[in-house]
Amino acid sequence: MATPKYRRILLKLGGESLAGEGNFGIDPYAADSVAAVIKAIHDLGVEIAIVLGAGNLWRGKDGLDHGMDRATADHMGMLATVMNALALADALGRVGIETRVQTAIEMKAVAEPYIRLRAIRHLEKGRVVILGAGTGNPYFTTDTAAALRAMEIDAELLVKATKVDGVYESDPKTDPTAKKFDTISYIEALNLGLKVMDGTALTLCMDNQMPIIVLNLWETNSLKNAILGDTIGTLITY
Repeated sequence: MATPKYRRILLKLGGESLAGEGNFGIDPYAADSVAAVIKAIHDLGVEIAIVLGAGNLWRGKDGLDHGMDRATADHMGMLATVMNALALADALGRVGIETRVQTAIEMKAVAEPYIRLRAIRHLEKGRVVILGAGTGNPYFTTDTAAALRAMEIDAELLVKATKVDGVYESDPKTDPTAKKFDTISYIEALNLGLKVMDGTALTLCMDNQMPIIVLNLWETNSLKNAILGDTIGTLITY
């Protein structure tokens, strides 16, 4: 069996990875597809924690555009991430992967409260840990939650899995000549205003020397090959 380059990772997934038609809702078949991708790296012996967004269920901006209080909109988004976490945990369980859902907002009837050392212990036992409800605080994105949790659990890599195969200087959908970066520094990403992650998340990773790989989750074996050390997507580092 191939030896992975990274022993423990934090995988950041957008809620759209679980979406059905129109990028909305939770599609069980999409959850099964994500579970299969995760199983491929779990079978390598990699310890995996996951942070999910909730764009498939709720976008706080829609609420804000209608005058909703920001804290209320953000708390609704946090609760939506827990729905996604439960759906993915179920899909992982059906492919034989033991999973624990932990949440930053306590809801003991459906998930464990997030406790750092307990999360690490689950990882050491080979369980996938899905971390829901963001940081538990409004005004922070799930990107920032992913960066924070990556540091807390001593991950060796943060993987931002998207539908794009890396970081480009401009939107490749509208600019076919856009240059893709194989490697870029945190400072360059911040200065160029690239929308790969929000500034707080990037700065947190920079301050704590947490490397980030941005890749296309749906490109065949892209996540697995990145974990094995191949040049996949874009590496953000010093």
